[in-house]
Amino acid sequence: MASASLGVFGVPPFTAGGWRTRLAALAMMLFAFSCLAVGSQQGATPVLERSVKAAFLYKFLGYMEFPSDPGPSLAVGVLGADDVAAELAQITSGRNVGNRSISVRKLGEGDALGGLNLLFVGGDAALPEAAQRAAEKNGTVIVTERDGGLQSGSVINFRLVDERVRFEVSLPAAERCNVRLSSRLLSVAYYVQKGGQ
Repeated sequence: MASASLGVFGVPPFTAGGWRTRLAALAMMLFAFSCLAVGSQQGATPVLERSVKAAFLYKFLGYMEFPSDPGPSLAVGVLGADDVAAELAQITSGRNVGNRSISVRKLGEGDALGGLNLLFVGGDAALPEAAQRAAEKNGTVIVTERDGGLQSGSVINFRLVDERVRFEVSLPAAERCNVRLSSRLLSVAYYVQKGGQ
């Protein structure tokens, strides 16, 4: 009788809870696969690296709980990385996170950061300390791509590890901007900085 509850090839059929579990597992697998090797061909590497980072930025939004209701859309600002902004705008076009649409704003130094849920600071772009504190206070998650990014206050920092785009996370920085990060996001991080480190 036990075999009657099994589907094709002995796999349990999709139930209300079962399909959600499988969907979540598939999403995490796809998220993990987005840690693609950047490759070694000259010229193609930066393009692929930027595409992978843009895909990560989009995926990060689904694993964050913001301090206040962001309303019908999530706003992502990109400072100092116009190529990432263009790629991210293309990836998010027509897509939602939950029931929220996504808007991408290309920023220049000195532009207002109000209303952002996520801010990617690319390369050597400078984010003044006062602007960073204001962003934290407003619940904006700051993502960087430089050595010492977590030490300078970023919630997430990209790193290249064995020619793969990986990311590290600072829980104290997430707490400062009052954003909760999903355990699923933390489970695929290269490194997680905890309190007191």
